[in-house]
Amino acid sequence: MTDHSSTLMADMAEATRLTRAGRLTEATALIQRSLGAAGMAPAGPAPAAPNAPRLEGPTGADTHEAVMPERLREGLDQVMRNLRNLAPGLKGFGGEAHEPEHRPSEGGGQFVERSFSNAAGARDYKLFVPSPRPGLRPLVIMLHGCSQSPDDFAAGTRMNELGEEQGFFVAYPRQSGRANAQRCWNWFEPSEQGREMGETGIIAGLARALATEHPIDRTRIYIAGLSAGGAAAANIARAYPDLFAAVGVHSGLAAGCARDLPSALSAMRVGAPGSEAPGGASGFGAGSVTQGLRVPTIVIHGEGDGTVSPRNADAILAQAGIGSLTPKTERGSSAGHSYHRTRYADEAGRVQVEAWSIQGAGHAWAGGSPAGSYTDPHGPDASRAMLDFFLSHSLPSRRD
Repeated sequence: MTDHSSTLMADMAEATRLTRAGRLTEATALIQRSLGAAGMAPAGPAPAAPNAPRLEGPTGADTHEAVMPERLREGLDQVMRNLRNLAPGLKGFGGEAHEPEHRPSEGGGQFVERSFSNAAGARDYKLFVPSPRPGLRPLVIMLHGCSQSPDDFAAGTRMNELGEEQGFFVAYPRQSGRANAQRCWNWFEPSEQGREMGETGIIAGLARALATEHPIDRTRIYIAGLSAGGAAAANIARAYPDLFAAVGVHSGLAAGCARDLPSALSAMRVGAPGSEAPGGASGFGAGSVTQGLRVPTIVIHGEGDGTVSPRNADAILAQAGIGSLTPKTERGSSAGHSYHRTRYADEAGRVQVEAWSIQGAGHAWAGGSPAGSYTDPHGPDASRAMLDFFLSHSLPSRRD
């Protein structure tokens, strides 16, 4: 398969998904850009591509059979038929596109799909909007793991149910398959780790935009993630301590602990560089907490995790500055796992860092629903633990 053919087929598949979701204008624009890039039609104005490196498969080889132009044309024809069937009034076919229907979630509220873009790039996302209630509400940004989607992650973590129960918004950014072949967040690339850069800048921009568009309390914006999403959440929180009131890292890695794919694989396998040293020095430019810029952190990791070494939890804790805090550990058990929960308090007795080490648990969201992937229903309940920790923290004042 040629590069142009492969890209065009991928774009046609994405245009089909957008069409089925009712996002007709975006589907039409994608088709126009794709055909223009392939030299098949004039391309209209298009936004700049996100500053995100591509992560290829193990060999980089394309295992698909050669695709003839006729097949490409058939795919294009099918997408155009879908557009015409679903949007007889679409601009370009005789009128304006309609917004997709906002359907309430099973537990109340609404779960809607949207897109966001800024100077750093663009991503789709899904937003859970709780049933109306007075006052400003918290916001939790949830970053899925590799191969997952917003719907999958929402189902597995049940965070929308908690959002409806306690009245907070939940946003699930969607990693693009064009930015990463496995739909992993590119947490290991320096260009994605810094303030106003790449994926870090996109997610921070999304949080600000949501706080502007909805009744969200800017002092109570939180971010959490699983695996690659957890590592990305650590990067983002560390880059924006003035935006996020707390961060939750489940089965993830410390901020800035890798600078390329080889160092990422090494950190996943044996722990972040320097995490074994006294004080837990943390490797590639992600040093210990700066005075006055501590981001309250909750870490959850299975002791049997064979994908991301539990030693990475120690590096995250070192970054969070536990050396200056007083620990208190308690033991507990849930439906199928025993665990140690350690809370680290400052001189005023306020818990700034919390760590859950779960015996026998692997690389999965603890207490999650089997309706989603990478979940362990045997607990403890990671979603509620994170939420309880989050809601005990807020920024001292509103900031953009």
